[in-house]
Amino acid sequence: MSKNQEIADLFEEMADLLELTGANAFRVNATRKVARTLEELPSDVGDMENDPKQITAIDGIGAGSAKRIIEYLQDDQIADLEALRSEVPTGLIQVLGVPGLGPKTVATLWKEANVTGLESLRKAIDRGALESLPRMGKKTVDNIRQSLDFVAAASTRYRLDQAMQEAESIVASLSSTPGVNKITYAGSLRRGRDTVGDVDIIATTSKPDALAERFTSLPEIAKVQAKGSTKCSIRRTSGLQVDLRMFKNVGYGAALLHFTGSKEHNVVLRQRAIDRGQRLSEYGLFEENDGDEPRLLEAESEENIYAALGLPWIPPPLREDRGEFVDQLPTLIEIKDIRSDLHSHTTASDGKLSIEEMAKAAKKRGLKVLAITDHSRSSFQANGLDVDRLKAHIDAIHEVNDNIKGITLLAGSEVDIHAEGNLDYEDDILAQLDIVVASPHMPVKQEPAAATKRLIRAVSHPLVNILGHPTARLINRRAGLEPDMAAVVAAATDSNTALEINANPMRLDLRDTHARLAMEGGCMISINTDAHGADQFDLLRYGIMTAQRGWVTADRCINTWTTAKLKKWIAAGRTS
Repeated sequence: MSKNQEIADLFEEMADLLELTGANAFRVNATRKVARTLEELPSDVGDMENDPKQITAIDGIGAGSAKRIIEYLQDDQIADLEALRSEVPTGLIQVLGVPGLGPKTVATLWKEANVTGLESLRKAIDRGALESLPRMGKKTVDNIRQSLDFVAAASTRYRLDQAMQEAESIVASLSSTPGVNKITYAGSLRRGRDTVGDVDIIATTSKPDALAERFTSLPEIAKVQAKGSTKCSIRRTSGLQVDLRMFKNVGYGAALLHFTGSKEHNVVLRQRAIDRGQRLSEYGLFEENDGDEPRLLEAESEENIYAALGLPWIPPPLREDRGEFVDQLPTLIEIKDIRSDLHSHTTASDGKLSIEEMAKAAKKRGLKVLAITDHSRSSFQANGLDVDRLKAHIDAIHEVNDNIKGITLLAGSEVDIHAEGNLDYEDDILAQLDIVVASPHMPVKQEPAAATKRLIRAVSHPLVNILGHPTARLINRRAGLEPDMAAVVAAATDSNTALEINANPMRLDLRDTHARLAMEGGCMISINTDAHGADQFDLLRYGIMTAQRGWVTADRCINTWTTAKLKKWIAAGRTS
């Protein structure tokens, strides 16, 4: 696995600690820049260990930072980071993870209220020690309390992409073990939930002891919690628990069905089996015989088990006991159905590639349409475009479109929705765009009624085509807005505005339940990667998983349409 994110996280921690200890802003910002550079680096910095000049040649990484990177690659630690850690209570790093608390505020809490961790922060709130601090009124303290509750709920969950990367790496490592027949991940990861508590891996093998030995000897293991011939458990250095269930080359389908879940889905299946004089377990579907051994009906195939229970095969994303037990299920959208990405960024705002480079990357992935939607002027932190820059950008997109073959570019913008629901550009400017994605950015905390009014006003605007990441949540980092989504769906349906499933696994917004609500309400869906670079087009898989959990079908997703149909829909919305 690439070392880039691992080392980027260390530099981000170093920047936080520098700010906590009062380092000058230039040093803090330079350290954060190294972290961003590593996150966006297309090659693996781990491969450069023996050639430091390769690292210093990377724009944004100076000689001192390169030295620290080499030090970590060789010694698995950075002396400067260890020194900073010794100056700051260890619990303050967790406090930095509380949404809404930046390093300067945390430094104040530490020095003025003796806050050294999450528990002492909660105690300081309870005894009223924060309200007397500068810029710490009652409302601010209440917000911190709510954020603490959010962190507590999120601390045992891992984002879908984080769990997926580890699970796929483990499965790939174990698949070549002698004796292994079939192996895959199961559980909530296979069902595509936006967060995962742990990972279940199912394998059939003729040599379970060899597989157990290989599993418990994998790299990046913090602790082996159990090791046996049928089950092993490890805790990864990331904190993620991974359980391996082994079966001696029999019952793969039954085991996969059982350990995929959900618990609620399995309860219905088992009761259905009982009602038919059968018994279902992880070992198979059996026919009960009075006084005799139960007769095995099926164990190898999920499809055959469902058929024996009088059901069609139910795709894993639907297995939540939310109405999936019907005679005929919808045909869910798949990656192969997607023809366009309608939300992306270039170097004009905070993207990493030029218009032409993004177009070529999208074309390489088989897309027929790419909307370039750089940030609007209020997103100053993302280098948002003022009106003059936007006009020039529109011309530049059209020029590239005229000169590139095999893909159509749309000149768009991700336009900020202000707190009251008005948009970041005037209508005469919006009318010059080929497509408008309106998204809430700041503020990301509002009363539900205000958030609902804000989004309804945006989707009702005749020049808005797509409502981008409607709640602005960041998974495990901030809860985002809490609008009345039924009301937003109704307004979007009336105005023929699509609601976006943002495929970035930090967002997955619309979430699955909102997507289901949109499907039931007759609203159109748009699944976009929000790509800021070529590699982020690969995030589409997570948006598709979320869409499948929301029962989204290809015909209701505008990204599946032909170029002509998509353009006609956009034009119709702007004249209605």
